[in-house]
Amino acid sequence: MVDSEAHEKRPPILTSSKQDLSPHIANVGEMKHYLCGCCAAFNNVAITFPIQKVLFRQQLYGIKTRDAVLQLRRDGFRNLYRGILPPLMQKTTTLALMFGLYEDLSCLLRKHVRTPEFATRSVAAVLAGTTEAIFTPLERVQTLLQDHKHHDKFTNTYHAFKALRCHGIREYYRGLVPVLFRNGFSNVLFFGLRGPIKEHLPTATTHSAHLVNDFICGGLLGAMLGILFFPVNVVKTRMQSQIGGEFQSFPKVFQKIWLERDRKLTNLFRGAHLNYHRSLISWGIINATYEFLLKII
Repeated sequence: MVDSEAHEKRPPILTSSKQDLSPHIANVGEMKHYLCGCCAAFNNVAITFPIQKVLFRQQLYGIKTRDAVLQLRRDGFRNLYRGILPPLMQKTTTLALMFGLYEDLSCLLRKHVRTPEFATRSVAAVLAGTTEAIFTPLERVQTLLQDHKHHDKFTNTYHAFKALRCHGIREYYRGLVPVLFRNGFSNVLFFGLRGPIKEHLPTATTHSAHLVNDFICGGLLGAMLGILFFPVNVVKTRMQSQIGGEFQSFPKVFQKIWLERDRKLTNLFRGAHLNYHRSLISWGIINATYEFLLKII
């Protein structure tokens, strides 16, 4: 009699626990694109930051790879990862938004707007890229910390943020126009071409083959977009390396750089080869990590 009553009491307890867990499981499912994007960004920044630093010096000063590497050697190992906190914060946040908002906005627009699939996804990509630009101040501070001319002015990320405060909120968003342009259009191309490129790769039959295909797909796209938007990033870097003073327009800064570099495309694209390889590795890591985690979660 006692055993029978105990047995009858057990099912409600088990059912209740499942009901308690179900909202948490649903929440994880809803946030998985954000979480996967965040983890993919962390993995990428930790691996590729030294390469990014060499590239940054070339974009800012128009120097050769060897000279940029020598600058970093003179700075010492202690300063090699100086300035990593802003890109770590910026990339983990913006890539979480890039992947997460793109998926959420695509679903939302498909439900409420009757337009072709390509148009819906393109609008979602632009809106996601525009939202990412909210975190431009992190990119701005990263630029200042990586510039060796400011090594004596700022000791850390907090110090750099504090120093810009006296110039007003607008100073944090110096270089916003090229950031918006780059984010919006690169997102459209990345999400629009990712599927078609993967379809043309050899069919993957194992988990490792899928990982390789995702790396190749992301790497090829990243390398292509890195070259395409390289001049935009050169102008952005020059804008954001300035503290205070006039807010010059994108065309004006571009013209100034063009004249400084003897009106030669080869000089304007100095560092592009390193950017190509960095983007190849970086976006390969991001895409492969994102897709791998998406399958696990």
